[in-house]
Amino acid sequence: MPRAIKPTSPAIRHMSYGDFSTLTKKRPEKSLTFRLKKHGGRDNKGTISVRHQGGGSKKLYRAVDFKFLPFEGKAVVTAIEYDPNRSAFIALIEVGEAKTKNYIIAAEGLKVGDTVTSGPAKKFTVGSRMKLADLPVGTVIHNIELNPGQGGKIVRSAGSSSVLAAKEGKFAYIKMPSSEMRKVLLECMASVGAVSNPTHNRVRIAKAGRMRHMGVRPSVRGKAMSPNSHPHGGGEGLSPIGMKHPKTPWGKPALGYRTRRNKRTQKFIISRRKAKR
Repeated sequence: MPRAIKPTSPAIRHMSYGDFSTLTKKRPEKSLTFRLKKHGGRDNKGTISVRHQGGGSKKLYRAVDFKFLPFEGKAVVTAIEYDPNRSAFIALIEVGEAKTKNYIIAAEGLKVGDTVTSGPAKKFTVGSRMKLADLPVGTVIHNIELNPGQGGKIVRSAGSSSVLAAKEGKFAYIKMPSSEMRKVLLECMASVGAVSNPTHNRVRIAKAGRMRHMGVRPSVRGKAMSPNSHPHGGGEGLSPIGMKHPKTPWGKPALGYRTRRNKRTQKFIISRRKAKR
């Protein structure tokens, strides 16, 4: 459960923090970090292309190994760490006899001293990485590749997991966290288990200053603007948006509008996600 704090002021009365009791190390591994340059939502021309970004606390980027390619022997987990760049926790591992250090996404239940493998194995543990062809049907997985050798691209956020639903021909059928059913090549790799930090979505921010520390700038309601600044703008007093459906500042539908246009990968989606009510 998220950790509540003593309400010493109205601003933090309902604030809560994540459950960091499983973390074992505060400082990151120096050899696996580098400076993360800030852009404030601006592109190479200096124009704001992503709104509401800027400021925030300084942070180092942790070089997480999303590929975790097969190797001989086992890797030992030496630390479970917090990563300010993602919602999931990360695990520091020492690979093989050379004890090469790497970061991987920490699976739920992974502890210091546990061993993980990558590649074919008679017995696999939580956090181990294998080809979908070598995993039994019904296995809970995360950090899944979409193309062999590319590295994990999907199911990487805190608490998320997918299920290997079936195998047919050269494809595996994956049930995604969104309930979408998708085909992925059996040669692609995935990690066993669910992603760590499952209580991340229950944390309450509670005050604006905490969002500024995260690099999120304020946003203004469209209906509080003038008509030439937003489709919802104008009107006297506390006016509604004045139209049947909400719109973006550029006049596009804002809710329930499907934006997927990738026809090249459409054939891999067996069934679309079911809308939540």
